[in-house]
Amino acid sequence: NRRKKKDDSILEIPSIPNPFPELCCSPFASVLSASLLPKATSRKKQVIKVYSEDDTSRALEVPSDITARDVCQLLILKNHYIDDHSWTLFEQLTHTGLGRAIEDHELVMEVQSNWVMEEETKLYFRKNYAKYEFFKNPLNFFPDHMISFPSETNAALSHSGILQMFLSSSTYPEIHGYLHAKEQGKKSWKKMYFLLRRSGLYFSTKGTSKEPRHLQFFCEFSNSDMYMSLTGKKISGAPTNYGFCFKPNKSGGTRDLKQLCADDEQSRTCWMTAIRLLKYGMQLYQNYMQPYQGRSGCSPLNLTPMRSISENSLVAMDFSGHRSRIIENPTEALSVAVEEGLAWRRRGCLRLNSHGSPIAMSDMGMSIHRSQSWFHHKISREEAQRLILQHGLVDGVFLVRDSQSNPKTFVLSLSHGLKIKHFQIVPLEDDGKLFYTLDDGHTRFTDLIQLVEFYQLNKGVLPCKLKHYCARIAL
Repeated sequence: NRRKKKDDSILEIPSIPNPFPELCCSPFASVLSASLLPKATSRKKQVIKVYSEDDTSRALEVPSDITARDVCQLLILKNHYIDDHSWTLFEQLTHTGLGRAIEDHELVMEVQSNWVMEEETKLYFRKNYAKYEFFKNPLNFFPDHMISFPSETNAALSHSGILQMFLSSSTYPEIHGYLHAKEQGKKSWKKMYFLLRRSGLYFSTKGTSKEPRHLQFFCEFSNSDMYMSLTGKKISGAPTNYGFCFKPNKSGGTRDLKQLCADDEQSRTCWMTAIRLLKYGMQLYQNYMQPYQGRSGCSPLNLTPMRSISENSLVAMDFSGHRSRIIENPTEALSVAVEEGLAWRRRGCLRLNSHGSPIAMSDMGMSIHRSQSWFHHKISREEAQRLILQHGLVDGVFLVRDSQSNPKTFVLSLSHGLKIKHFQIVPLEDDGKLFYTLDDGHTRFTDLIQLVEFYQLNKGVLPCKLKHYCARIAL
């Protein structure tokens, strides 16, 4: 009985609350409460490989929701490049010879998820000067003979009026014209009359008739991506070099491609630009405006584009007086440039080569251009055209290369009016001195660097000034 009373008295003692209950849990349970732990992030990281024009590559660990523009910004920072808002991520399908510029807002991991195992696909990092050029000069991209407006719309539209119509959700201009289409499952191509409307791409079964009963649906764009043909006629057997196609997302391969071919570059550019605007609409305009957000005094469609790096940094100056002045007369600028070049040669009669031994300036003048980003040593005419095309057919995109037909001369390849033109740079010897000229000796330069810098300031015999050079960057 005494023992029982003693046990009852012990049970009657009130229990003291445990101030650390989480320390007395089961050994199989977590020591800390789940509410006290930081929430696990849902942003998984993956590794992507990006290539440059010279086939050097760089591996990047990026989150799964990174956009193409963010990848470009990351590479710009890591490589200390100047951001002029033209850097672009490209997707290239090696075996089929197709490529496209990935839109700035697209998720890189979603792009990679559409790759098929048998296709060798790479991401390239390069400049694309024509990415948003149609916002600045829309009339150059939409010729009158290819565009029709709704009947209630005034035919005489301003630049901003055309863009507003393309970006509107209610109206959309009709693009029409002839295209070569590759028949499904066959090697033959057929020329047909096509029409692009908001509902998709159609072709007419009876000439140029636009009646609904004569229109047959070709494709829509929400579940497919548009690619440009980089190899011309070689792989697809197209009748011209101006091909493009539509590749359905997660398709089985080349058999699902819907291939088209235009008669000239202007037609292809018009079709591809209109389809981009149809597919992405206002998102493209937001991508274009994003680099300029926060700048005061900028109205959306009346925005004056930023000047290029070459235009900002190159100007003819005279420092001979007490005050410096800008030389605006091209003839005076040329004579000053020639004098400076000759003086530069006289001042440095000897310089050191890469091995540290002295070389004569006459030898150096013949090879100093090899260190310039715009010079491409031994590339073919076709390779030069491909490089310029990939950098964008904007007036003033150029490169200088060795001539294959004449080993002693050089060639300036230049984009103008959506065409690529080639100008021969001829060496000229006068009184024991070597000069370079583009106009049969009327304008002479001591080296190629002086020639390029002059035509960046003056149009001269060229159709336009040199603005943007194609460079083989290294990552």
